[in-house]
Amino acid sequence: MPLTDIAIRNAKPREKAYKLHDMLGLFLTVSPSGGKLWNMKYKLGGVEKKLSFGPYPQLSLRDARKRRDEARDQLIDGKDPAREKKLEKLRSHLLAENTFISIAREYCLKRRRDGDRAWAPATATRSEYLLSLLDNSIGRLAIHEIEPIDILAAVRKIEKRGNLESARRTLQLSSAVFRYAVATARLKSDPTRDLRGALLTPKVTHYGAVTDANLVGELLRAIDGFEGHVTTKWALKLAPHVFVRPGELRHARWEEINLEAALWTLPAEKMKMRKPHHVPLSRQSIYLLEEMHEMSGPYGYVFPSIRTSIRPMSENTLNAALRRLGYSTDEMTAHGFRAMASTLLNESGKWSADAIERALAHGDSDKVRAAYHRGTHWKERVEMAQWWSDLLDALRSGASVGPGPGLILK
Repeated sequence: MPLTDIAIRNAKPREKAYKLHDMLGLFLTVSPSGGKLWNMKYKLGGVEKKLSFGPYPQLSLRDARKRRDEARDQLIDGKDPAREKKLEKLRSHLLAENTFISIAREYCLKRRRDGDRAWAPATATRSEYLLSLLDNSIGRLAIHEIEPIDILAAVRKIEKRGNLESARRTLQLSSAVFRYAVATARLKSDPTRDLRGALLTPKVTHYGAVTDANLVGELLRAIDGFEGHVTTKWALKLAPHVFVRPGELRHARWEEINLEAALWTLPAEKMKMRKPHHVPLSRQSIYLLEEMHEMSGPYGYVFPSIRTSIRPMSENTLNAALRRLGYSTDEMTAHGFRAMASTLLNESGKWSADAIERALAHGDSDKVRAAYHRGTHWKERVEMAQWWSDLLDALRSGASVGPGPGLILK
């Protein structure tokens, strides 16, 4: 006879546990303490088994019968309801552990060690910082529970603080984390896929740079007169000659520099394009490095931190020094030495655009073309490096550039 709610409520505890049977294997166990637990008895492969559903009244008679019917459907499909329950519990546990924070950390660790696609250290640090901005919003949510509105609200908080570029980049990074979760079978689809265009577009800003040849000499003379820390001064003096990225300059190590061969070899992991880069050193560059070698060589960082030699110079040091020299952010930045070199070398008309691009370590999407460039433009790059340093010396000494095509010294 089927159970009723009245019969269940009126069931009193006894000295020993006993059962109240419903239908189709469903029964209620009443314990001596008065607890009531739903169970189901079934057979699979001739073996009798038991499945627990939950306590009464938290699980009503109606819901218990629904659970029983679902289990019977699984039996018809050849599945063991008890095993399916364990698997579902395991899946739920794994999903609960797969928070956005945990998967973001896993993704960032992968990108740090991702072969040719690995992030440069500076990129990794910046990316991890931006993703950490989401910790208090979606960070602790299970990744499968995160909706587009959750992400949009999180990045708009960054946008409202005026950090438009950070908001845009954080959204891009979060999308990469979600796609990684999809690729590792922990998510069905990327919830950010329809959020493109939702944020304000940041205004493109360019690095301040002195690109007028007649003003370069003034800048170089100002650097000569810099009265700050000696390491900062020598870094400022070398930067115009090698025009590497500021991060590459401050992370330079003596092990990478061969003064006898006039060569600085930057390993792939330090480069934005994740490929090794070779910098030919002019006589002027070698002189500056020899002077620096007396202070920081023969091992470790060429331009160490003021506080400790085991860390490189701070990323803001060169820009702060340029501010001290009176140059605003719009006028000149540490990155601006690259723009200076690119502009004036191209304007000279003496060097091929490919050689200039290789000197700046810009990538080439065509691998065959890129390999060809590395082989054929080295001699030109060596000559260009010396010509460029000689030009800087001339401009520092007061030479000016006359009118007409190219750079004509007067």
